[in-house]
Amino acid sequence: MKITEIKELTLDELKDKLIESKKKLFELKIAKANQKLESLTEFSKLRHQVAQIKTVIREKELAN
Repeated sequence: MKITEIKELTLDELKDKLIESKKKLFELKIAKANQKLESLTEFSKLRHQVAQIKTVIREKELAN
């Protein structure tokens, strides 16, 4: 998901997306611990997406 797409979401949608991304990240961490993770790129992409979502949420909170 691109940053422009993230910025277009409402605050509630962003919070839902954040929860969803964190769940996926947790599942990837478990897979990594069990050595079933094939690619670490998915892990880093999700971490980056979580950071972007948190940034946009904070920007919207400060704007109000």
